[in-house]
Amino acid sequence: MTITPDELLSGWRGRRFLLEYARRSEELATDPDQPEAPFSSAAMLAGYELDPGRGSSVVLVSVGTGSCAAEPVEATPASVATLLDGVALAAVDQETALRTLAHAVTVARYWQEPDGEDVLAALPVVRAALERVAAHVAGSADAVGWWSTPVDRTDQHAVTWDADRTPPAGTAAERLDRWRTDALKEERDARRQRPADPTASWSGTWWSAPPWQLTRTLRSLDGHGPAGLWLVEDDMGWEQGVTHRVDVPAGARVYEVDGAEAWAALCRAYPLEVTAQKRHDWYRTTGRDGSWVQPDWAAVAADHDAVHLTAAAYLAAAGTVIPVGDDTASVIAGWNPDEACWLVDTVRPEPAGRAWVLDDDDWVPAAG
Repeated sequence: MTITPDELLSGWRGRRFLLEYARRSEELATDPDQPEAPFSSAAMLAGYELDPGRGSSVVLVSVGTGSCAAEPVEATPASVATLLDGVALAAVDQETALRTLAHAVTVARYWQEPDGEDVLAALPVVRAALERVAAHVAGSADAVGWWSTPVDRTDQHAVTWDADRTPPAGTAAERLDRWRTDALKEERDARRQRPADPTASWSGTWWSAPPWQLTRTLRSLDGHGPAGLWLVEDDMGWEQGVTHRVDVPAGARVYEVDGAEAWAALCRAYPLEVTAQKRHDWYRTTGRDGSWVQPDWAAVAADHDAVHLTAAAYLAAAGTVIPVGDDTASVIAGWNPDEACWLVDTVRPEPAGRAWVLDDDDWVPAAG
């Protein structure tokens, strides 16, 4: 089973992937001596016009004068869609798919409104033009088939961005208990101190993934190293990392989040009320005003050793409103695609690691 075109088109991250794939295709087909990229230019300009931060947090800077200046490009959603129809799509190989996925992950944000290019890709006229790209990508199982697969139990790696970081204290159970205590306190405090108006200027803990102090792992990809080096939401611009192999016990109980319904089922089985603490951030990113829940990870740990988010589920559902009950919903936020979060101490990274450096947009083993 591989990702479907509908899955790619249904989510914010999936549509952004498709928009970026078309842009990369145009760039790959462009003559370096005549760097004209009308679709890419139109998408950038149209995205700027649609961005909620236009003119303040997002500023458009133009370069080039005289005869070297680029010809103006019509930048409406309709013109973007027309130009997209004319882009020759590049063959889908693992490198192009990985780089495009990494970009879609890096620009994710769940604490404010979707950015302009996310909005652009969601407009009906552009979304319709992206259907061709979705069918092209989904039909390339050799490159993207792993997106829909369960956790790879034979090949898992954790990433440490700061080699000198002190390991978190306590057992996994103790960390989860502390997390739940803090989450319950934040919810109580938020009910008293934060306004009920979802449009109020307020922010809190917008993520719904398990606490960062737990072990997180991803598979490796042939020729590109562990995927955890590439697929990082809200990254800090790291250029060095250390990866550690992780052995997964044969009997490990892994809950697979392979779509929105699997996340909703997890929330129904282990609900944690988070309305007051996430109301403002999740309203900004989804536009929904209502009750919110997320999984209680301390409770999940009683029945599962880990929770794995497939890349396909990430592309289809991250950042979207996921209905849980008649009047409650949830959001997958702050969780990288293909990432498994381990809720137990029986899965630990090996002490010896491998150092990597970012060299001209490629992660390569560090010298020595």
